[in-house]
Amino acid sequence: MAKRIELSELVLREEISSRGGGVEIDLSRFGFKGKKMSAYQNYLGGGMLGKIGVNDNIRAFDLPCTDKQSEKLDKIGLRLKKYFFTLQYGEFNQEQFESNQKRPISAY
Repeated sequence: MAKRIELSELVLREEISSRGGGVEIDLSRFGFKGKKMSAYQNYLGGGMLGKIGVNDNIRAFDLPCTDKQSEKLDKIGLRLKKYFFTLQYGEFNQEQFESNQKRPISAY
């Protein structure tokens, strides 16, 4: 069985604060050479952070992407959201993650 790729090994940029932030990873080791994915979180105001969003520079720029590749990117995106959650909150908690993901992504 193939060794699971650790997202921490793929980080290109990372900025986490009490007001949100983001983390960007290189997707090359997942078979998307030279492509990137980011997870980010916005500050909603009143001390509250929005849900964690994710994007990649494949679908964002409408580059060719099969259904299978899109499913793979969605799975990587969920892993990246959970990774970002752990960076932001110190440890992963499924209930808190699900609660966070019900919030809006932006206050605007």
